[in-house]
Amino acid sequence: MIIADLITGKFIERPNRFTVLFNTNKKIDKAHLRDPGRLKELLIPGIPLLLRPARNTTKRKTKYDVIAVLNRDIWGFINSGFHSDIAAELIESRLVDEFKGYSVKKREYTFGKSRLDFLLSNHNSIMLLEVKGCTLVENGLAKFPDAPTTRGKRHLEELMLAKSEGLNAAVLFLIMREDAMEFTPNWEMDPDFSDTLTDAYKKGVEVVAYSLKIFIRMIF
Repeated sequence: MIIADLITGKFIERPNRFTVLFNTNKKIDKAHLRDPGRLKELLIPGIPLLLRPARNTTKRKTKYDVIAVLNRDIWGFINSGFHSDIAAELIESRLVDEFKGYSVKKREYTFGKSRLDFLLSNHNSIMLLEVKGCTLVENGLAKFPDAPTTRGKRHLEELMLAKSEGLNAAVLFLIMREDAMEFTPNWEMDPDFSDTLTDAYKKGVEVVAYSLKIFIRMIF
């Protein structure tokens, strides 16, 4: 995936869940942050941000969107708006072994009481797929979630229901940093989600985790 028209800035503070203040060229401005996580280990005052000018500012208060943050010399993607597109590219390009042979039949597929990210299909079966973005990595170990998520727990319950009805079901964790070597549910942060993920795995829901590397090329 190529994202153009990027600029850099330095993080100042996060006054609320969806807004950050940043400094660039000695000017303080606001940017929209589209990531539900706490990100406390990433958003440290003075740390570099990668931002993109907003496409349409007529109905919003911010002129920029936060794309990534530089932490420990590694760019970490912190914009959940791209997760679905990234997952679709991975599926259609056959880069993920667990989804080879499948193609995207429908995005945002309603099942039970939830809207799941994908309905996939191949010649013989269909699969329900939910995608989660993971940004918390400690000493090579990726952990999800970094904040309690009742919505995430509900998605797993829907996937287990689909599995019980004879459908294939999977959850894909996109680890948005390249330094992750292993993945684990974050038991300390959200034991309910972690217990449900373990139960889902035992009941046949595929749990897939891949770390991604962000390439930044500056063009002058």
